[in-house]
Amino acid sequence: MGMYLNLGNAGFESIRKGLYIDKTGLISFINGTLGTREKLTCVSRPRRFGKSYAAQMLCAYYDKSCDSRTLFEDLEIAKDPSFEQHLNQYDVIDLDMTWFISICSKGKNIVEFIQEQVIGELAEAYPVAEGIKSLPLALFKICAETKNRFIIIVDEWDALFREVKENTDLQNEYIQLLRGLFKSSVTDRMIEAAYMTGILPIKKYGTQSAMTDFIEYTMIQPDCLARYTGFTESEVESLCAKYDVSLAETKRWYDGYSFSAIESIYNPNSVIKAIKNKRFDTYWTQTETYESLKFYIELNLDGLKEAVVQMIGGARQPIDTGVFQNDMTSISSRDDVLTLLVHLGYLAYDTATKSVRIPNEEIRQEFIRAVKNGRHMELAELIASSDQLLQDTLAMNAEKVAQAIESIEKYNRESLSELRR
Repeated sequence: MGMYLNLGNAGFESIRKGLYIDKTGLISFINGTLGTREKLTCVSRPRRFGKSYAAQMLCAYYDKSCDSRTLFEDLEIAKDPSFEQHLNQYDVIDLDMTWFISICSKGKNIVEFIQEQVIGELAEAYPVAEGIKSLPLALFKICAETKNRFIIIVDEWDALFREVKENTDLQNEYIQLLRGLFKSSVTDRMIEAAYMTGILPIKKYGTQSAMTDFIEYTMIQPDCLARYTGFTESEVESLCAKYDVSLAETKRWYDGYSFSAIESIYNPNSVIKAIKNKRFDTYWTQTETYESLKFYIELNLDGLKEAVVQMIGGARQPIDTGVFQNDMTSISSRDDVLTLLVHLGYLAYDTATKSVRIPNEEIRQEFIRAVKNGRHMELAELIASSDQLLQDTLAMNAEKVAQAIESIEKYNRESLSELRR
């Protein structure tokens, strides 16, 4: 077992020892793509939505260096006809991009570092790769000699685009490496399947994707993989019943992501922490800084400021997701910001109405926090006024309600005037 080639099943074994929801149906789906024209899968979703869990699960199932039968025999995948056929039958290369970024020495080219590290390990198992500098070429040489094909898992594939936003030369070099692996004339001879995870969809250049052969499943269009985006309603119902936690409060705090195939998806990280702690809080957003959210709100592109206030109050906002370039630097419109926030998990997208909204109380609290700590103090004041308006309305205090409505109308007039300028 190595660091990149055939890591074994220790990661998934530790996952199974905790509070676990069976998502092994994903393995059945990937089994159906092995060796086909649909063998390249890219799944993008927010942080702490189980991407790395899925990657470790796939590694444990396919890795031929270990025996993972006992980890899977009581799960959904064990009932699938393909279970025995593919269990622990492949060489698996696992590339965790956040790991490479964290250990690559300052000043060293990370793309060269990745290839150097992985080829060094490959050469120990397959001497034909010795001395080769290009990872795609090394894999081609190995496959030509052994007739075996690899399964490649790339976790957090887009980390470079998030961590080194301004280094376009490095990003281009990285894309070329991925193209060499997954979009070349010899890909079919080297790769049995690939599974990539990330927060952002695959980077676009103009109107074209960098790797058009990948089939993508995103927070905009998860399609048949929607139930693996987070926890489903039935899964959360079962957890709440087992651990005596309020389903209604769990729904209010952590539900709200919905897709055409699945009406209700919960944030898995927050649900698990709320169950363990017996307390509802902003667990998921504690893993992030509100600085990124605050930054995009303060851009106030195309009236974004007013749209945020309306969404905090429960409104939806129309959106065109087609213009987004799938990165964090090519932001030039309100639609770009809103689409990015969907991929980051801060907004939920409705396919039928082509609109976005704040999905739940956890995220609403994060928006309020970002606004209150930002430069736009008038937003914070308006939000506070809106909460007070609700209380005054319920108390039937006509005078205060009238004053609040006048304040809101004044804000809207000033915002409209600002937009026209």
